[in-house]
Formats: sequence, C-alpha cells, structure tokens
Amino acid sequence: MPVEATDTLVVGGGQSGIAMSEHLSASNIPHIVLERKRIAENWTSMRWDSLVANGPAWHDRFPNLAFDDVHPDAFPAKDRVARYFSDYAAMIKAPIRTGVEVTKVKPSQGRHGYAVTTSEGVIEARRVVAATGPFQVPAFPRIVPADAVVDQLHSSAYRNPGQLADGAVLVVGCGASGSQIAEELCKAGRRVYLSVGEHYRPPRAYRQRDYCWWLGALGLWDEVKSKRKKRHVAFAVSGYDGGRTVDFRRLAHQGITLVGVTRSYEKGLLHFENDLAKHIAEGDEAYFDVLREADAYIERRGLDLPAEPEAWRRFDDPDCLRQPILSLDLSASGIGTILWATGFKYDFSWLEVDAFDEHGMPLHKRGISAENGIYFLGLPDLTNRASAFIYGCWQDAKHIADHIVIQRNYDAYTRG
Repeated sequence: MPVEATDTLVVGGGQSGIAMSEHLSASNIPHIVLERKRIAENWTSMRWDSLVANGPAWHDRFPNLAFDDVHPDAFPAKDRVARYFSDYAAMIKAPIRTGVEVTKVKPSQGRHGYAVTTSEGVIEARRVVAATGPFQVPAFPRIVPADAVVDQLHSSAYRNPGQLADGAVLVVGCGASGSQIAEELCKAGRRVYLSVGEHYRPPRAYRQRDYCWWLGALGLWDEVKSKRKKRHVAFAVSGYDGGRTVDFRRLAHQGITLVGVTRSYEKGLLHFENDLAKHIAEGDEAYFDVLREADAYIERRGLDLPAEPEAWRRFDDPDCLRQPILSLDLSASGIGTILWATGFKYDFSWLEVDAFDEHGMPLHKRGISAENGIYFLGLPDLTNRASAFIYGCWQDAKHIADHIVIQRNYDAYTRG
C-alpha cells in the first residue's frame, strides 16, 4: 500500500496551524494540518469557564475575518474564540484532520523529507511545521508533596470555584491566569492567598486606547527601541470583568492576601520569599513607564485624547504588603487547595530531528529551525512579543510560508 505524501505537514489545529494553512494555500503549497483533538482545542478544554480573550475583538483576530457578534472593544469569551477559529478554518477550506495525533517525526531514509508517524498511519512530508503553540504541558514546581493534606491542581484543570474543595485557596502565579482566577474565587466568597512573583503589569487601557493599541503605537510589539528589562515573566493583563488593569493593591483591598514567591514546604508549613514589595514596585514601574510613553506620544503627535489623572493614582499599601507573610500553616489557614498558575513547558519529544539546543529548546531564527525542513510557529518571542498571540502568529506564519516557497524553488531546480 502506497504511503500518503504531502509537501508540508502542519502539526496542530489551533490558531497557529490555521494561520499556517491560510498562507500555504495562498502560495499553492500542498499541505495537511493534523490536530489530535478538535480545532482550537486548548480554548475549550484547557481554560476555565469565565475566561475571555486578553485583547479586544478588534485586535485579537486574523486580518480577514472580524467577530460578527462581539463589539470591537469587548473581549470575546473562550467558546466564541474557539468558534472563531472553526469558522475561519471552514472559510479558508483548511485541510485539517481532527482526531489524528502525531507521535513521531524523523528524517526519511534515502530521500528528502520526513516520515511522520500518526495514530492513523505514516505520512511522508517534505517539510514539517510544529504549530503546537506555547501551552503544551502544564508546568509547576514540585514544592508540595503529593501526599500533603491539600488538593493541588494546575490552572489548565481549573473550571470554576464550585469545582474546588472547601476552604481557602492559595493561587501561585500572578500573570493573566493567576490574577483572574484569584479575583473570581474572591468574588465567589473564598478566602484567597495570591503568591506574587516577577511580572510585567501594563495598564489595560489609557486615555481611551486599549493597551493592544499602545503596544502597536509605541512600537512595543516589536521592541525595536526598547527592550523589556526581564523576559519570560508573568504578563499581568486581563480582559476579565469587561477589561480592567490588574492592580494587586486593589485585589488586596478586595480581600485577597498577597504573599511573595512560594519557596518551600515543610511539615504543613509553606514558606514564601520576602520579595513581595520588590515585585510590586517593579510592576508599578512598568505600569507608569507605559503611561509616560503614552503621554509623550500624544503630545508629540497632537492627538485629542483626554487626560486620565485617575490612572496615576495608587491604592494605599495593604497590610499584607507592609507586613508581609513569610509562612503559612496550611491547616491553620484553612487552605484546602493550591492552584498552580505557573504556565507550561514544551514537549517536542515527538520531533526526532536535529533542531534543538543542548537544553532541548527549539533552535531557530523566526521559526526557521536549525534543520532544513523543520519549522516552529506560535512560540513566545518567535519573532517578537506578539508571536504567541493571535495577532502575531498570523504574521509569523506568512514569513514561514514565504521561506517554504523559496525552498521549493531550490527543490525544483535543474540545470538549464
């Protein structure tokens, strides 16, 4: 029986895989997209019930399709985002096969390309694009042993407050997920502790413009003029509750107790670093830097955008910031659940190719890997800080498709 063959095989049917398919089709490149579950599965099965997109509908989309039932300045709910990608895939007639898992990719023997082993057989592909995105395997530190008398779960398994065991909740991680979940739990009447580490805390909006707009206007998506002082830290921005700036002092005044970085566990005691004030101050600095840059931009261009003095006001320091808690007795504090909002790690174990550095990280430039014919798409900072976002992965996919066109020209060359 002949083995199925294609020019380019795309692994992953989320936003990156769909973007890649659109650009491959536009360049008339034969391809197949394989998705092990459903289209945009992570938006459905690895997100909590109340999640909305972190950017407004006018921005968090692909260029060729707008949300037809969401106000441009509103934040689409997770199910609506999942449906958006299903609709988009249908619109571009993407050759997506769902329910097909890729288990191994290795170089073909005796010919150019790769043998791709899937749950439905082997496919020969000249090129492979890993479009599995940044949310692959839940990651959290093994600080608290599994046999401790407290439930533990990762944010990807959280759905709603009613799912959790009775008692208080410690949320570890202060990015978009941790801050939103902590606020939702507090509003549901739970006693909440929030472990705050390094983070980047911009304004949700300022002077009638959303932060996504300021990222573009100030050149912060591309970071040509200025670089973030710290990379790969929690990005504390949210569309929760209509979209508000993540303000940890505000959360504390609402009843959430802030603590520093979760450090260690010993005999029922959880210990925290004495670094809460430092991280809050660094987050404030990033926030006010954006306001100053925005004010300068408005003045330089003479824009008619009203001043927003209230954006410069700070809540008073809560008690937990002035007198930080350095340890908690889980039992005495009534903590029944530790929720780890600590992000994800990559799993490229299925890619048996020479495209990784000594630490197992993808070795690439703008998604073009160290091994000819292997590409990565949708990873953070693939090209710039937009690369893992809906807006950015579409642009990165075009660059990769253009590179594949060039490589196909080399493949087709014969002496004149």
